[in-house]
Amino acid sequence: MIVQQILKSKGTEGVITVAPGTSVEAAAAVLSEKRIGSVVVSSDGSSFDGILSERDIVRELGKRGANCMADKVDDMMTKLIETCGLGDEAESILGRMTEGRFRHMPVVVDGKMIGIITLGDVVKARLTELAMEKDALEGMIMGY
Repeated sequence: MIVQQILKSKGTEGVITVAPGTSVEAAAAVLSEKRIGSVVVSSDGSSFDGILSERDIVRELGKRGANCMADKVDDMMTKLIETCGLGDEAESILGRMTEGRFRHMPVVVDGKMIGIITLGDVVKARLTELAMEKDALEGMIMGY
């Protein structure tokens, strides 16, 4: 399965972003309200400056306490982001996410962010793919 199929099956409202300079507290409120694990930091909604995840916030909370919530997302976000394209294979994306130990990857076309896929999205796609392969093999064995 390719990234384009994964995005189509998600049927999402697009990528949730916050502007640079947003407080971590405000970004955490967006994560909570939208029930998502990361937010892209973007000045225009289609490019990206970085990504802030729940893990980033929890790490800083553990180190510094609640004072970090007043920081700007720019100071806490991950700036080097791996991206993928519509034609990338789920299996390849799964490997990159596992190896890099991250769970969210923007999908970029012609330099513009058009979506985001999560580790959960990719695992679900792979399980669907494996189930279809299993059914096809059972059908061949049974003579269907």
